Amino acid sequence: MPELPEVEVVRRGLERWVTGRTVAATEVLHPRAVRRHLAGGEDFAARLTGHTIGAARRRGKYLWLPLADTDASVLGHLGMSGQLLVQPGSAPDEKHLRVRIRFADDLATELRFVDQRTFGGLSVHDNAPDGVPDVIAHIARDPLDPEFDDAAFFAALRSRRTTVKRALLDQSLISGVGNIYADEALWRAKLHYERPTATLGTPRAAELLGHARDVMNAALDAGGTSFDALYVNVNGQSGYFDRSLDAYGREDEPCRRCGTPMRRRPWMNRSSYFCPRCQPAPRAAS
Repeated sequence: MPELPEVEVVRRGLERWVTGRTVAATEVLHPRAVRRHLAGGEDFAARLTGHTIGAARRRGKYLWLPLADTDASVLGHLGMSGQLLVQPGSAPDEKHLRVRIRFADDLATELRFVDQRTFGGLSVHDNAPDGVPDVIAHIARDPLDPEFDDAAFFAALRSRRTTVKRALLDQSLISGVGNIYADEALWRAKLHYERPTATLGTPRAAELLGHARDVMNAALDAGGTSFDALYVNVNGQSGYFDRSLDAYGREDEPCRRCGTPMRRRPWMNRSSYFCPRCQPAPRAAS
């Protein structure tokens, strides 16, 4: 599933190509694509038509397009395979095209939501007072947000009876970090994924947060991480940060730091990748 860097790459593309354009017509071609819009596809299309798109915004793995002349926004979640593509109107329809948005201007491009597995979707929601769609107002800020509160994050880590990777994936504590970048940040910090958060002092927690920011910024510079053709930016291009991963997906390959073969362990219906030498397990998890 796309994580913060991948969603931010898409947000930047939408900001460039869609901001300030007025919706002329919307086609919902598959009902699952708007299943989170409880009023249905016709209402979804009607809520967009005639309204101008504001600058694209993001929190964690969610992105949204404010409807500039209303107090509502189009919320998007890419799920496992969702793509928001800016395409020429003359381009052939994609096999898994779910929603088409046309604009009332002379530009020859339209916005398309394509989703092979239909786990993602679009919906319109009222905004909370801070401009965030109300259904995601409970999600914490992400570490690249200028208003992210480092001190509050460190205090929350110390107070929770959990392990460090679970904390990194807790969207009510810190958003946008998924399995890939959690493993990468933990490898850089030399921390085992089962390390209890209560054992992390502020300097160690600050180091981990810094590594999370660094690895996600590096992924942004590379256009995100793509393991297949399902994650692409708005122009249909894949990211290439997978070539720079130090931990995730590198089972049995030598650790780039010490040469020890990397290991993979099942973890919460996912996998955790780590170096057994650089990231020794705490005694209870050994």
